[in-house]
Amino acid sequence: MRSASVIFGLVLASTAQADTLPWVDAHDVPLPGGVTSVQITRRDEPMWLRPHPGAPRRGSAADGAHLPLYGAARGPGCRGRWLNVGPLAWVCEDVVRLSLKPALPPRARALRTADGLPFRYYFAGREGSLGYTSLRNAEQVAPDAELQPGFAVALVQVAERVPRDAFGLTTHDLWVPMRDLVPARPLAFHGEELDGELNVAWVFEKSADVYAEPGKRRLSKEAHAEFAALKVFETVERGKRRWFRVGPDRWVNDRQVRFPTQLPMPGEVGKNERWIDVDIENQVLVAYEGERPVFATLVSTGKGKGKSTFATPKGNHRIWVKLVSGDMDNLEDEEASRYYAIQDVPWVMYFKKGYGLHGTFWHRSFGEVRSHGCVNLTPLDAERLFGWTSPRVPAGWTAALPTRYEPGTLIRVR
Repeated sequence: MRSASVIFGLVLASTAQADTLPWVDAHDVPLPGGVTSVQITRRDEPMWLRPHPGAPRRGSAADGAHLPLYGAARGPGCRGRWLNVGPLAWVCEDVVRLSLKPALPPRARALRTADGLPFRYYFAGREGSLGYTSLRNAEQVAPDAELQPGFAVALVQVAERVPRDAFGLTTHDLWVPMRDLVPARPLAFHGEELDGELNVAWVFEKSADVYAEPGKRRLSKEAHAEFAALKVFETVERGKRRWFRVGPDRWVNDRQVRFPTQLPMPGEVGKNERWIDVDIENQVLVAYEGERPVFATLVSTGKGKGKSTFATPKGNHRIWVKLVSGDMDNLEDEEASRYYAIQDVPWVMYFKKGYGLHGTFWHRSFGEVRSHGCVNLTPLDAERLFGWTSPRVPAGWTAALPTRYEPGTLIRVR
């Protein structure tokens, strides 16, 4: 790919002159001197695979981001220039601004924490809440939105209009009184990095009993706490129970711990290609590079069975889009027994229609079926896998779709 400094240091007097410079594409057009980036001015600005309105979608960019500018071309569907702002990513000049500033992500609107969440999340309390587009007029005019009890919002700012009268600004640009909100308390659990061996298990009940031998005497004064990661040195089967040696004369069994199992990798996976295996029976996810396991963790998959819409779809799938965050709800389901709405669910990796892997802060039931069909991960695990899978989501982007050069990571659900 050409250097931006080379391209924009050129002042082309004519098309004929461009023909004498072999490092300039024939379709490139001049840009004002000193321009180095493109400022995005709308939320989730679409980007396209080619400089054409009929091209496939490539992704979207964040409002306020300054994306690097690699080239420009004339084309249909854009009165100005089509601007190349990333790998196979084009935006129309009509809806953005050329900038002299260096490329950089948008100013951090998120109130980041160390728990893997891109925003601070809250739930509407028992009485629900109301949202207003104006902080100045909040609770003095008719509300612009109503939040039902339990609905989740993502906040980017907290402001006090008067002392002890605080309002939070959601990612949907609504001000909500903080007294109506209850903070989310995500689980800090995370998976384990592996060095080619599946030698880990996790306690998924409140505690796990410890035995001196498989099926023999229980050590009454010893137990492992919930979500503890245990290194497994040996595995044996006694009757219908599987036992794991986790220390000298220390055994636990599969009644209280979850463990990964390994099957041959899918035939369509390359020798060292990254892919993910989701084991529904054991509620465990393992990330592989070829045949080598590199990461494993607990998940919560769909509570439905068979062809239920609440069942996680089995089979081999590929990630078809990745979103830094995305809204999820069932408000259009007229048969729903209970409605939910969650703003900006983090680290979403869709692999079949609306089914995907994503971060989850509204429950702690990892290791057990719980979801409406998606593969629930703790925020820390979701963030880790979001950066590891493809397609890559560059800084300043809010979503990315695969290309022929960067196909989506394969997800096997079994």
